[in-house]
Amino acid sequence: MPVTVRGIEFEGNLDNSMGLEFYNLSHPWGFQVPNWPYFTDVNIERIHYMAKSGVLTQRFTTTMHSSTHIDAPAHVVQGTPFIEEVPLPHFFGSGIVVSIPKKKWEFITYDDLEKAAGHVIRKGDVLIVNTGWHKQYEDGDYFAYCPGFVPSAADWLVEKGVKVVGHDTQANDHPLATAIGPQRNGPLLPHLAAEYLEWSGGRTWNEDFPEWEPVHRKLFSNGIMGIENVGGDLDAVTGKRVTFAFFPWNWTRGDGCIIRLVAMIDKKGAYRIESGESF
Repeated sequence: MPVTVRGIEFEGNLDNSMGLEFYNLSHPWGFQVPNWPYFTDVNIERIHYMAKSGVLTQRFTTTMHSSTHIDAPAHVVQGTPFIEEVPLPHFFGSGIVVSIPKKKWEFITYDDLEKAAGHVIRKGDVLIVNTGWHKQYEDGDYFAYCPGFVPSAADWLVEKGVKVVGHDTQANDHPLATAIGPQRNGPLLPHLAAEYLEWSGGRTWNEDFPEWEPVHRKLFSNGIMGIENVGGDLDAVTGKRVTFAFFPWNWTRGDGCIIRLVAMIDKKGAYRIESGESF
């Protein structure tokens, strides 16, 4: 059925002339969206508005690592490609969404990925991991306590030839392998050291996270890009093979970009887009 928005009729996401089903896998972006611990808020101002100019024009200031976004390899690994240097096919393709439920600070490992996706993953796939933490996306605990990938997970992704990995967590690494924990520019949240010691049963965060962003570095050095803070209709496509599109801006020396991550299903096969079959 058509959808009417503010008096204008559009084709619906799930019922349109193309016969495709569209699913938004992005969190909203804008003023006061949840933010990484030391980033400043997105700032948006109207420089033209209806009462004055008869048009609406807005100006904004942001980091590109805000809401749902993709990292360029150059974000972490010096001498690797910037966002505009990555070939366009890297931002489109078939892939799968898998469920790997995780709780506070739990690790996403090689074995987790193999169990969830080893039987269905294909070389060149886009892989999206649903841990359930997109439901926790908010300022505060989401960033500090997310589960996250550890180096063995990066080994699996490289081994399987995945071209892009996305996830509903705060970074391509576990939060304590970033500046949130005992790493470069950190710890941003030093009170977590004692909390982790208790949570881990006596291990320090330095013991469990001796390296700075090892997953970022291993992925980017192998040409695998990462989509952080996946959300939206993620549950609706979990357990399915779909087609993804997530094109960034064509900006020079870009270290990453906010994206609209979209999953598409063609149940009729008219566009030869993946059927949405469960696996």
